[in-house]
Amino acid sequence: MFSGLDTPKISCKRIISPNSFISATYDRANFTLYSWGCILLATLIPFIRNDYWVFRIFEYPRLQKWIFTLVILLLFVGFVELIAWYEWAFAGVLLANFIYLSYLIFPFLPIASYEMMPAAPALSDAAFGLMIANVYQYNDDKSRLLKLITDRKPSLIVLSETDEAWEEAMQDIYDEYPHRVVKILDNTYGIMLLSRFEITESEVRFLVEDNVPSIFALVKLPSGNLFQLYCLHPTPPVPGENIRSTERDKEILIVGRLAKKSPLPVVVTGDLNDVAWSYTNQLFQDISGLLDPRKGRGFFNTFPAQHRFFRYPLDHIFCSDDFRLQEIERLPDIGSDHFPIWVKLVYEPSDADGQDTPEADREEEKLADKKINAKT
Repeated sequence: MFSGLDTPKISCKRIISPNSFISATYDRANFTLYSWGCILLATLIPFIRNDYWVFRIFEYPRLQKWIFTLVILLLFVGFVELIAWYEWAFAGVLLANFIYLSYLIFPFLPIASYEMMPAAPALSDAAFGLMIANVYQYNDDKSRLLKLITDRKPSLIVLSETDEAWEEAMQDIYDEYPHRVVKILDNTYGIMLLSRFEITESEVRFLVEDNVPSIFALVKLPSGNLFQLYCLHPTPPVPGENIRSTERDKEILIVGRLAKKSPLPVVVTGDLNDVAWSYTNQLFQDISGLLDPRKGRGFFNTFPAQHRFFRYPLDHIFCSDDFRLQEIERLPDIGSDHFPIWVKLVYEPSDADGQDTPEADREEEKLADKKINAKT
């Protein structure tokens, strides 16, 4: 017989060794890294040349994917022993993804070459300021934009998402901007051009969609030289706006063709609802021959203003090689979901040969034709 003291005790408590805990943690880390890595392979989705938003939207966060890819690659190499073939393969895919994204964003880094050359200091008096801003139609604080205009005194202002309330607010500066082209709408696609310079000709056109206007204007500089200004704001490829990028791409490329044919210097500007590195944007530059002042200077991300990490360069200014750049800056918050953009340009055609203009090849011309003639 056994006494109560001699009776063996059976414990129901599970003993977890340190090794098993480390193993479980290691498995969870592997799962997390593999999962994030697979998400980042969405870099490949834009290679599918489909106009539906689910494909096009992945073109936007390439800088963010570059950062995520670098972090995950470092974590993966640091925590995984890289024994199995699939671990090496996964690390290789991450490295290839990182290199490809680096190639895409490199032209916008300050270490890259300028696409649009700086203006000569001696010609600083010939410079003129251009400010563009998507004001956000439902933004009730009009004072911040008005103060910014008063401080900067731009020669030209291009505003999008302007309704009647915005037009009324802008009347406070109408005396300083006697030349205006205005198309007021309450569908977030109103657009305004305010100018200190004479506008010799202007037209509001609906290039693709009946409720989305653009402004074409001939602007006369104080020197007497004319230049062609195109102000755009096409619809974005997102649910609730437009489920395809067809209309946006078509409008951008139509203007690209017009810019190429123009006998005058050209500036194209506005909220294009496309990022600077997208294939449509590059196609636009190639068929138009226009220069991007951001290349070699920075991203100048403008949207969304409320989220620092998830911002993209959606607001653009492109110029023909008749111009050089004196200043470019993303301006302070005006209460909109976009930041305004400011540039100072100098009309300097005599030195235009120093700038390498983009040029389309035969395949790009065919692709542009196809997208311009696409049914909408």
